[in-house]
Amino acid sequence: MTPVVVVGAGPTGLMLAGELALAGVGVTVLERLPEPTGQSRAPGVYAGTLRYWDQRDLLRRFGDRLRVGAHGHFALLPGGLDLGVLDTPRAAALVPQATVEEVLLRWARDLGAVVRRGHEVTGLDAGPDGVELAVSGPDGPYALRASHVVGCDGGRSAVRDLAGFAFPGTPATVDVLLADVAGLAPEDVPLPRDPFPFLRTERGWVGLSVVAPGSVRLFACDFARPPVRGAGPPSFAEVAAAVRDLSGVDISAGTPLWVSRFGNTTRQVDALRRGRVLLAGDAAHVHPPFGGQGIGLGIADAVNLGWKLAARVRGWAPPDLLNSYDAERGPAAARVLALTRAQDALMQGGAGVASLRDFVADLAALPEANRRLAAEVTGLTLRHDVGEDGPLPGRLVPHRELTAPDGTPTTTSALLRRGRGVLVDLDGRHADAAAPWRDRVDTVAARGAVEGAPALLLRPDGHVAWAGAGSPERALRRWFGEPLTGPPLTDRTAPSRAVATEGAR
Repeated sequence: MTPVVVVGAGPTGLMLAGELALAGVGVTVLERLPEPTGQSRAPGVYAGTLRYWDQRDLLRRFGDRLRVGAHGHFALLPGGLDLGVLDTPRAAALVPQATVEEVLLRWARDLGAVVRRGHEVTGLDAGPDGVELAVSGPDGPYALRASHVVGCDGGRSAVRDLAGFAFPGTPATVDVLLADVAGLAPEDVPLPRDPFPFLRTERGWVGLSVVAPGSVRLFACDFARPPVRGAGPPSFAEVAAAVRDLSGVDISAGTPLWVSRFGNTTRQVDALRRGRVLLAGDAAHVHPPFGGQGIGLGIADAVNLGWKLAARVRGWAPPDLLNSYDAERGPAAARVLALTRAQDALMQGGAGVASLRDFVADLAALPEANRRLAAEVTGLTLRHDVGEDGPLPGRLVPHRELTAPDGTPTTTSALLRRGRGVLVDLDGRHADAAAPWRDRVDTVAARGAVEGAPALLLRPDGHVAWAGAGSPERALRRWFGEPLTGPPLTDRTAPSRAVATEGAR
């Protein structure tokens, strides 16, 4: 039996596979497509995602392919958002989704995850002892049994449908056309820049972004154009005509690289878990892509779920640990969906919306409003209920410079590279507090200041479980189970790491 099968090799599925493999759990990823598309629907990520990647030392793998910036937007309102006011080393970065998938795939494989391309899930039978999958692969159909299955297979998730998850929400009411066009530079598309290239009229809007060097991405939304259910990609001529009609700009001389369309469908599953079947990313929630929340929402799902599912598979998870995935990520996703719905409303047609945009833009220019919106869109307002009081518990640990006792510099993010819990002893009085959990929790003595806390207990996902001067025992038991009564789990039989093979059964 395979410990965990992840269905879908997009950013969410690959991040989850890496998290599971890092925790020593065997994981097989099944991807329906035989090869990556190379397309990048998402153009970038925000601070929350960058912090999760820093915790796993993934920023180094991206290298200079991350174009870090300090500007964002809310519904492309005039003036944009100043993200530089946030307490984070990297507020945002432009990086094509194809690059994200490439980096995460290599990381997951390096850790031992198996990735099978051209393998489509066609059936699912979940029972109390495991999940049986029917799979259609390059060499024909076969069955695969797993302890747990996680659907990360997008908005049209087969896992979600086969497992019977309800997916309530609202259908699309708009149709936005887009095209990646080579042979055009941003200056060849004369749109107002405040600060992003965007033109909104009574009839519709046109926007521009640069996803990859040597090309531009054009968006066009005609308010009078109704969405067509199940419609395929538009033709480039159709996109060019929409851009011309809405803005007067002629892009027909460019070379189309990719054309697509999207709407403002908003849906969220009624639960993220049904027994041994779980959902993450777009399989669990879809929303308008306004604001660039998509990749970040799925990455946060994966980082939250990975260590909890690994703990369940390895046998040390507290009884309610896996349930906390739904309890934490369900409300977090709902908040992001509300944020994208608000931006969607501000992108619609009508004179009333135009006036509302002007009014909200004036408010957003106020320093406190800018800071709040910047924190919301970047994911830095996220806080889970971890049962502890104070300003830190539940939040993603702030990125702070620390020094080890031997003088070696480190950071709060670097302490989480192993994907384990960490007790950070800042006052020299908590060195032995986590010793009974040493198979799951590292203790690090360090010098430095983290919001005045004498010690911190960090979950493997980087969220603060406890910060105080007393004992962390209650938090240790809640998140890491019962303490050791025998040899550490790492000395006992543990799931072996499989060797990654492309296309193998």
